[in-house]
Amino acid sequence: MRSIKMATTNWTVVSNFVFLGFSLYPNIEITIFILCLLIYLITLLGNIILISSTILDSRLHTPMYFFLSNLSFLDICYTSSALTPMLTNFISGKNTISFLGCAVQMYFSLAMGSTECVLLSLMAYDRYVAICNPLRYPVIMNKRVCVQIAAGSWVTGCLTALVEALSVLHQSLCGNSIINHFTCEILAVLKLVCVDISMVQLIMLVISVLLLPIPMLLICVSYALILSNILRIRSGDGRSKAFSTCAAHLTVVVLFYGTALSMYLKPPAVDSQEVDKFMALVYVGVTPMLNPIIYSLRNKEVKAAVKKLLRATTQESLGF
Repeated sequence: MRSIKMATTNWTVVSNFVFLGFSLYPNIEITIFILCLLIYLITLLGNIILISSTILDSRLHTPMYFFLSNLSFLDICYTSSALTPMLTNFISGKNTISFLGCAVQMYFSLAMGSTECVLLSLMAYDRYVAICNPLRYPVIMNKRVCVQIAAGSWVTGCLTALVEALSVLHQSLCGNSIINHFTCEILAVLKLVCVDISMVQLIMLVISVLLLPIPMLLICVSYALILSNILRIRSGDGRSKAFSTCAAHLTVVVLFYGTALSMYLKPPAVDSQEVDKFMALVYVGVTPMLNPIIYSLRNKEVKAAVKKLLRATTQESLGF
């Protein structure tokens, strides 16, 4: 670990960081690595299949699957930014990362997570329009609007992440460069700052409120309106299927937003870094793995598209 002494202060500019990861739990460290590897591989497979099926099957060229493709690409980037370095470090036995590498990792994790917060709420609105106002759905959710919604989600997520990352990275760090996490998570890095961080905490609080409880409230309102519309369905099977779909969607939403809310909106005095590490695995690993399964791979249209894709891939590999 290398550091450069500053002449005017007793602070240090850290050039490398060391991850503690799950080394405090040697008995389950290998188990966590295997689980994370499986989660990552399943996430890649599920989301790549969904993206490929959506692109290749013209029947899936609809607003819903356009947003799901964005979500899948987002989940691949999100999980890769957090879990790939962790898995690589575990295999290589090196738990270090450069300052620049840490900055890039922090930004991408924040950007992908923030974008997902916005995108999930807008996807709930899309479902609300489709179910509660089906006749006007093609007009309201036209191609131009869909592109604007997706682009707005990405721009919002990337800009808020830039503000948060810059507010932390320009702070002076103390000599301690050990990050008690498996990634350059912004709250864990803040623990290394040895100056007043009240302004940074205020910035993070404002952004967290904008990206977590407000989108979650919009999702809950959308699904409440959807459920009230579902109750008018006379068919018992139709109601059961609709309730099952909504319950599955809300489960993913609660997992993602719930764990993020408990981390980013808890009182500053509460120190729960060990718990935070395990909760981070839920929203950077488990929810991206579940998203393609919950949102789309259970649908008949997607199942048919996946079978068509697999059949074409098999025939091509066999030379037919």
